[in-house]
Amino acid sequence: MTTQTTIRERLKWEITPERYQQIRRLWIKHSIAEDSRDLEGLISTLSPDCVYQIMPTGQRWEGHDGARAFYTSFLGAFPDVHFDLAEIVIGPQGVIEVADMTGTHLGEWAGIAPTGKPVRLQIIIHFPWDPEHEKFAGEQIWFDRLALQEQGV
Repeated sequence: MTTQTTIRERLKWEITPERYQQIRRLWIKHSIAEDSRDLEGLISTLSPDCVYQIMPTGQRWEGHDGARAFYTSFLGAFPDVHFDLAEIVIGPQGVIEVADMTGTHLGEWAGIAPTGKPVRLQIIIHFPWDPEHEKFAGEQIWFDRLALQEQGV
């Protein structure tokens, strides 16, 4: 998916039962890989030019090497991270997931120093669909940065 693709163009993408199942299966594969800390399994669900972004901070990682760096940092910061899915939307543009994230903050993440304390955050993740590669074009991650900082106080 090129960064030149506008939302108006993406809204025209058709959804078929087959495409819906394809996107859903890939999201499940991605989630299982993340839960089992299978870095190569995660990478296999991503297009070569994927982009990972933490929206509140503007941090950005590009390509498979960038995705590996993101996950190494994130899983290092929250080695016991767990996601409880609260909402999900699957369409031809990708997946939007709302989840309750819990974990122990043991490493720097999103510019916030580790506290060693338990964290509970609601996060929203957009997995944009790349129809050319039939994989995810990365993730855009939203969360309340102040809520994370306040839990360390």
